[in-house]
Amino acid sequence: MATPVVMPRQGQSVETCIITKWYKSKGDKVTVSDLLFSYETDKAAFELESPADGVLLDTFFDEGAEVPVLINVAVIGQPGEATAPFMPGAPTRKTETETQPQKASQPGSPAPAATGVSPPHTDEKIRISPRARKLAGNRGVSYTGLKGTGPNGRILVSDIEKALKHLPETKPGTSLPGAEFTEQPVSNIRKIIARTMHASLQNSAQLTHHMSADVRRLLEARKKIKEGLASGREQQDITLNDMVCWCVIRALEKFPEANSHFLGETIKTFNRVHLGIAVDTPRGLMVPAVRNTDTMDIRKLSAELRAAAEACRKGNIDPELIKSTAASFTVSNLGNYGVEMFTPVINLPQAAILGVCTITHRPADVWNNQFVFVPYIGLSLTYDHRAIDGGPATLFLREIKEQIESFKY
Repeated sequence: MATPVVMPRQGQSVETCIITKWYKSKGDKVTVSDLLFSYETDKAAFELESPADGVLLDTFFDEGAEVPVLINVAVIGQPGEATAPFMPGAPTRKTETETQPQKASQPGSPAPAATGVSPPHTDEKIRISPRARKLAGNRGVSYTGLKGTGPNGRILVSDIEKALKHLPETKPGTSLPGAEFTEQPVSNIRKIIARTMHASLQNSAQLTHHMSADVRRLLEARKKIKEGLASGREQQDITLNDMVCWCVIRALEKFPEANSHFLGETIKTFNRVHLGIAVDTPRGLMVPAVRNTDTMDIRKLSAELRAAAEACRKGNIDPELIKSTAASFTVSNLGNYGVEMFTPVINLPQAAILGVCTITHRPADVWNNQFVFVPYIGLSLTYDHRAIDGGPATLFLREIKEQIESFKY
């Protein structure tokens, strides 16, 4: 019996998702857990795995389609099985610009060539999504005569992109001989990141303090762990970042004002540490929250941080965990990139964020004017001055430093 593939609901507030890429094509054999397609919500990007073994009998939406949640997007079954009963009807949520409908095309039908380089001037009303209309306007592509591949013949972004193939001199992302620049459409995730970062800087009073911590104890612990893994004494790898996060949690327990949300008229101070960890993914920056980290030992913390990062990279993170309100404090580590100092941006409404920098060696007086080169890690604390004053922020940052320098494993 054929199995429908349904667009998941990623969070209660999500009504539609955009299909960004199909990994399988009609007629391909698939097995359970094969990746079928990737999709975006207004908060994050995800990937959907096959729910059954069989053949991908049909797909009902192209890349770029904005699909209502809980709608069938494809069918998996055995060759010869009917797919028509699973085909979605009219969309449950109208997102297109619409006045008088035009004749619908079959889903998956190819888009014809562009018919000009200026917006259409016609009395015939056209069904087209706002994103597709904007892209067509930016590229100077006429969509008069285009047959949309979306529900009820709606013209999608993918239809405009196909039409652009007939205009190679304006195709996004193509560097042509003599061209002065290339141009790519902004992804949904990049738009979200841009809005969030701009709003954070525009709507808060952010200030950054920098400090360094002696990491000889952390490096000694890291060496011990690596030797233990090689000999079989240790079963779990614990990274320097895990250790730094452990120290941050201990500091937050002593300075709860940094473990808070500034809400304008009130400040919400958390009794538990819900640690956000910035994760760089192919789709863009994501910040999942690991809940109740103050109750975990360092091995449990390490496992949970790793699981959250992997879920983000695979695209199956719980969307509720990547809301800015899910974490009470965030750590962003750029040390692996060799960054010596930076200014992290607060994930509002959180009151602060810690940037972790690379390790550098500098001379230090270890005893009686005897200097040696000591490894130091850079720490950059950005805090919202509306919620925290400079004095307490400095004491909190110094506490992180002291936790690192006194770390025991």
